[in-house]
Amino acid sequence: MSLSLVSANRCFDGWHKQYSHDSKLLNCHMRFAVYLPPRAVSEKVPVLYWLSGLTCNDENFMQKAGALRLAAELGIAIVAPDTSPRGEGVPDDPDGAWDFGLGAGFYVNATQAPWNRHYQMYDYIVTELPALVEQHFPVAPRRSIAGHSMGGHGALVIALREATNYCSVSAFSPICHPMECPWGIKAFTGYLGDNRADWYQYDASELMRIAQIKVPALVDQGLDDSFLEQQLNPGSLEQAARENQYPLTLRMQPGYDHSYYFIASFIEDHLRFHARHLLT
Repeated sequence: MSLSLVSANRCFDGWHKQYSHDSKLLNCHMRFAVYLPPRAVSEKVPVLYWLSGLTCNDENFMQKAGALRLAAELGIAIVAPDTSPRGEGVPDDPDGAWDFGLGAGFYVNATQAPWNRHYQMYDYIVTELPALVEQHFPVAPRRSIAGHSMGGHGALVIALREATNYCSVSAFSPICHPMECPWGIKAFTGYLGDNRADWYQYDASELMRIAQIKVPALVDQGLDDSFLEQQLNPGSLEQAARENQYPLTLRMQPGYDHSYYFIASFIEDHLRFHARHLLT
């Protein structure tokens, strides 16, 4: 599968690059960003996949999180995909809402028309994108995954369902129990249909409660997050971890909100957490 270079910027003696490609799974043209640390010149490096939140694309994390200096030091590549399929013919929310459709793929495999032709984001993140990255870049098949908000939901779900493929998982402000919050109910109803039995496979709290293979997890949640009570439900994830003795570290951070200022404040902790598992 071929790639087209969109942009390239030298950064901390490594390279931040954007690429586009045709996705067979999503039936559209996609873009992603990759940061390659200096060490990638001489050896294969492990890779952290970052999944962004509602309305975001491949640029938000790379430009705002302040992660690249430490990634260069640690010798970890970072890959940031888009948050949904894009382009002509890809359906969007009929009302133009920002929490469904373009920029809001929720990292599920849609089963309902018209979304099922393009919105296969789970398989794209788990299979197509890593195969592409490992084919074209000097990365080792050692992966971790992280994300924010909707992307935190995606990261947790993927790590819980594909535990043998990931060394660690972390999230900022994740949607922890989407079956029981407005964002999740809207997305799951639209993409998956009305049968709630089909929703469990994409709910991190439900998956953590029954997980057999346990990937180390770190979650940070700001206590001044305006979405905390209605949408995020970290208590549900904490309860599931307690019931299953799951290795989850959940940190509630006073004064922090839902923004990238929060992510930038604690991204070093997350990168070092992943490095302990990726580099051993």
